[in-house]
Amino acid sequence: MAQQQAREGRLRPARRLTLAEDVYESIKTLVMDHILPPGERVNIDALARELDVSPTPVREALARLEADGLVRKRPLSGYSTTPLLSRAEFDDLFDVRLLLEGATAGRAATHASAKERQRISAEAGANIDVEAGDGYRRHAAFTTLDTKFHDLIAEIAGSPLLRDSITRLHSHLHLHRLYFPPNGAPDTNIEHQRIAAAIIAGDSRAATDAMRAHLTAARERHLPAFDRLPAPTAPHGSV
Repeated sequence: MAQQQAREGRLRPARRLTLAEDVYESIKTLVMDHILPPGERVNIDALARELDVSPTPVREALARLEADGLVRKRPLSGYSTTPLLSRAEFDDLFDVRLLLEGATAGRAATHASAKERQRISAEAGANIDVEAGDGYRRHAAFTTLDTKFHDLIAEIAGSPLLRDSITRLHSHLHLHRLYFPPNGAPDTNIEHQRIAAAIIAGDSRAATDAMRAHLTAARERHLPAFDRLPAPTAPHGSV
């Protein structure tokens, strides 16, 4: 009963003019808020009834969420939500991010054009804030802008392979489903501004160091998740 009430609090009828995006965001919210718990099978027909849509946009949304790494599809068994990161996977994720994104920031400082320096300055100048509300919707804007900033740096670095590798980590969604650090936005804003300043100055070493310092601090901000949440028992697969 409690879970059903929670689902009803997160779900709302999909707006017809933005049907595909609305269904995607609605189901994504259920996954991020654990209303669809980690490791649980997803009932397409039930979701379609709750959203008052046909199963088709639900299937389309689940395909997008599979690309996001939030659900997985298995032959003959349909979709299920992915388990949360284990502590070992969390550590591995940050080790990979430190290697890839540190190098990416350094490349961006070397490769950035004047126009791209303006873009990174604008992104860093737009402070990421956490809106009022409840659950994932409260920090969805933070997640979106945080992801956009890191993706822009990967784009400016000029390596499609490096950018694709970073995107495939799905790190922001995995981390924010695991735990959203309270009062983390101001620190993130300051750290992003330091990275941007180094890239704008064309200082490759400083950009690498600033990115690695940012990721190290972010790692520390997320560690309390493992004091709050039970460790997952199933392997996560890929991050």
